[in-house]
Amino acid sequence: MRAIVLSEKGGPDRLEVTDLPRPSPGEGQVLIRTQAIGVSYAETQIRAGTLPFPLPLPAVIGAEAAGEVVEVGEGVDAKLLGSTLVGVTGGLGSYAEYALLPAAMTCPLPDGVTPVDALAAAAPGAIALALLHKARLDGGESVLVEAGSSSVGTYLVRHAKEFGAGRVIATAGSAAKRDRAARLGADLVIDHSSPDWPGELPDVDVVFESVGGTVARQVLDHLTPGTGRMLYYGMLSGEPAAITAADLMERGVTVTGCSGPGWAGEVFATHLPAILDRLTDGRSRAYVDRTLRLEEAAEAHRLLESRAITGRILLVP
Repeated sequence: MRAIVLSEKGGPDRLEVTDLPRPSPGEGQVLIRTQAIGVSYAETQIRAGTLPFPLPLPAVIGAEAAGEVVEVGEGVDAKLLGSTLVGVTGGLGSYAEYALLPAAMTCPLPDGVTPVDALAAAAPGAIALALLHKARLDGGESVLVEAGSSSVGTYLVRHAKEFGAGRVIATAGSAAKRDRAARLGADLVIDHSSPDWPGELPDVDVVFESVGGTVARQVLDHLTPGTGRMLYYGMLSGEPAAITAADLMERGVTVTGCSGPGWAGEVFATHLPAILDRLTDGRSRAYVDRTLRLEEAAEAHRLLESRAITGRILLVP
């Protein structure tokens, strides 16, 4: 099978088209013939070595895929053979013509939803729904969505008021992305291209924190004392949030880490089916910037690193 292999960390040119043996599913896994493959900004950081991630090289990177089930492992219902699923690999292996997915982290495509649309919405939409549920908005709170035009940020901005937010503040780094965040429903959009942008923030009740580093610490100063809460789910800066227990005690606010196996189980068991249902009835939609051929994975990474896109980039074998 054709696959994109990373043999050495570095620039996009390190992603090379290679012929590999087709993998076989282990216990609890399905093997799919991929029809759409997700490419994320985090994967560009993994490739470059700027995001802490255990990566034995050479490796086929990629965490999201949709396609037809061609083989099932032990403990998986054989009735899945021939069906089309969307899901995640657990971290590696999706940049290929065939990919292994844990059956528990997949969902069948609803009627009328294409693999491209399902893949574009599935993981980011499910993560956004999980974050909104975890935030426990009770009506009227002001929320901050960092990177409001990112894959997850898009769904947070779109659905925040549905979940009870009173005012949505988003950040974005270009005029086009700020306009997009406003169209999605943000009441205020801040340019985060300046390192001092947190100084422009009003006080907020809930922060969906995806940047990490010193930005997270600066944003903490604008959380409502006593009741403010931060949901920490990403490290776009490549650094963990620079927040200490003393920072939290001083302000009486909370930070909830939204990651790990338990979190992933909740996201993909509960919220993945929910976002796909929303695609079928129009309550949500897929946001696709463009699709590229599998062999163009390096170009997909270049486009993501340019920060110029306003939707998802997908690979199609």
